Amino acid sequence: MSAVTLRDLTAADEAGWRRVWQEYLDYYQVDLAPEVTAHTWARLMDPAAHLHGRVAVAGDQILGFALHLTHGSTWVIGEDCYLEDLCVAEAARGQGLGRALIDDLIALGREKGWNRLYWHTQETNARARALYDSYVESDGHVRYRLRL
Repeated sequence: MSAVTLRDLTAADEAGWRRVWQEYLDYYQVDLAPEVTAHTWARLMDPAAHLHGRVAVAGDQILGFALHLTHGSTWVIGEDCYLEDLCVAEAARGQGLGRALIDDLIALGREKGWNRLYWHTQETNARARALYDSYVESDGHVRYRLRL
């Protein structure tokens, strides 16, 4: 396998991103309408949107992504970063790419002056939690989601 590069998602990455995105949805057993995925992609490509993507790439193949958004906070001056979606393609797991993508966001955040990076995962996702616990303990917050 070629050396892995971490970089911003570009328009040329759409097919590779969609492949890994579908693996991500399959893992969580989610069936999104095609227009939701199309809208997500459009937001990722819109420079005015708050949603951004970083990818791990070997050659021309997308191996994983970190989709994140920045926002102001009532608790600090400046911006926080929410890591909404992190996925490494099944064939590329176990190579440290999840850690590399998180480390990449940490470095990017320090460069851009973000205050905090945060994320959540399913309680039963033991593999992801082992990675996340190596960075920081859970802060004990419980998520509530109300559909409107």
